[in-house]
Formats: sequence, C-alpha cells, structure tokens
Amino acid sequence: MDLETLINKSETRIFKAIFPNTTNHYDTLFGGTAMQWMDEVAFITATRFSRKRCVTVCSDRIDFKQPIPAGTIVELIGRVSKVGTTSVVVKVDIFVEDMYSAHREKAISGEFTFVAIDEQKKPVKILS
Repeated sequence: MDLETLINKSETRIFKAIFPNTTNHYDTLFGGTAMQWMDEVAFITATRFSRKRCVTVCSDRIDFKQPIPAGTIVELIGRVSKVGTTSVVVKVDIFVEDMYSAHREKAISGEFTFVAIDEQKKPVKILS
C-alpha cells in the first residue's frame, strides 16, 4: 500500500458533545481536556497508520484559536502529516459547531509526535 493511501486510511474522526462536566468557570471547554482528547485521537491515528505500539514523545504548538462553549459539538480530526524512520507526526484539528445550526469553525490545532516501539520499549521502524 502506498504512503498516501495509508495516510488516508488512518485519518481518525471523533465527535463529542460539550457538556458542563468538561467546562471551566467560563462555561468553555477546559484546555487540558481538549489536549487529552487530541492526544487520544493522535494516538489512534498513529496506531492505525503503523499498526504498531506507539507512544507520545512530543506535542508541538497547540493553538487555541477560540473558546469552545458548553452546548456545542466538536469534531476532532487526526491526520498523519510527517513520517520518519521510527516516528510519525499527527496533526489534530478540533472544529466546533453549533448544535442547532450548520455554523462550524476551527477552534484548536496542534501536532503530536509518536514513536513506534517493540516489546522492550525500544524504537522500531514505523513502517515495515
């Protein structure tokens, strides 16, 4: 399978509703919760891409472009953006949309780097 096909097949999309238990005193999504969700989507993407054990080694520049209010829906999209010998970089975007209209815009974006490891936790080639 060629690289572009692998990248397309590993793209991961998850939807979540923003409820009060995930918001702060401003009634917007906690930044830490957003980062946790992003790391999870990136992990799933990296694993689906490589079909190997992967661990997070880095998160780069997470940009919070706008707050995500309670009572909205978010879509997290993870997509491989760079492939190294033992590592893969996954870009994750969070889009926020109103529940009762079609309005949608990008709220957060960031990149996560994963390394493929073997049973002894030593790096291995991301693609065999």
